[in-house]
Amino acid sequence: MIRPRLARTLAAATALLTLSGLVGACSSSETTTTADGKTVLRYEGTTGQVQFAELAENLGYYEKVQLNWVGDNTSGPAAIQNAATGQTDFGGAFNGAVLKLAAAKSPVTSVIGYYGSDKETFNGYYVLEDSPIRSARDLIGKKVGMNTLGAHHEFLVREWLAREGLTPDEIKQVELIVVPPVNTEQALRQGQIDVGTLGSVFRDKAVERGGIRALFTDESLFGSFTYGTILLRDDFIAQNKEAVADFVQGTARAIRWTQTTPRDEVIAKYKEIITERGRGETTDLADYWKSPGVAGPGGVITDQEIQTWIDWLVRNGELEEGALTTSDVYTNEFNPYSNGTYPSDSGPDGQALASK
Repeated sequence: MIRPRLARTLAAATALLTLSGLVGACSSSETTTTADGKTVLRYEGTTGQVQFAELAENLGYYEKVQLNWVGDNTSGPAAIQNAATGQTDFGGAFNGAVLKLAAAKSPVTSVIGYYGSDKETFNGYYVLEDSPIRSARDLIGKKVGMNTLGAHHEFLVREWLAREGLTPDEIKQVELIVVPPVNTEQALRQGQIDVGTLGSVFRDKAVERGGIRALFTDESLFGSFTYGTILLRDDFIAQNKEAVADFVQGTARAIRWTQTTPRDEVIAKYKEIITERGRGETTDLADYWKSPGVAGPGGVITDQEIQTWIDWLVRNGELEEGALTTSDVYTNEFNPYSNGTYPSDSGPDGQALASK
């Protein structure tokens, strides 16, 4: 059960918490199939980037499913809301947002991890080089910009502040505001915010220009760690188990492909996919890809990756202790890498992990 938060309402979190009344009415979308019997999975993409599902389809790893792109989405909470309400068939978000959805009694299950941090891929929380901000305590009364509230960046900032010794009341005095990633560096340099959240190309370009330094990074907090998972509705899983199993195994193999393939080959493949799908996008972002940022082989989910955020929500008074367990939230049932013995260079029945 979610407890109301004093004097603060997050739009993203509010949307998640109202989903329980919507799911029953909206999640009964009839599944469609292709002429050759494949189950069609509707999904949202990301402009100029390649999702693991798109890579899996390009590499020929799916046998029983076909993807249907219905548009782009830049917000994880919105993506899983759309999946939960039947507007799409799968979506991914930060696990803290997934847990809020589960706590609202929305019948969804995470099936595979898809993003996180490692030495090459991470988000940093940056200040100007000459900023007087050196510690967490210096952030009291200051502004931290991030792309959305109620998701990854808010959780990480609050976790860092707590680890650095700030009390809950002091943490509430740090102002978190929404700033689109494309505007974050400018907002930081112009003094509109005191800390800017930067990742991928935005971080690399800002660091190249100089004059900024990191207070901390998500990798410095948790090391190599998967932060987000892809989920599907429980009714969809029950009605399309073979399709879901095919979707997860193919996506897992695509993740593993990026984990074991040289970076330049991954970038070349991503550029090929972006060009061939014909959405009028630039391939420039692909050059900034450094690593998959997924900790487990093939996106296998661990209890720790879920329990960390259950504990966080309980500690911050947003979840009743015992209201959720990790088994309520995710399954590795369909992931072929979950038993720890699946070879990195072969797929089901020993076929090579290569494009068909």
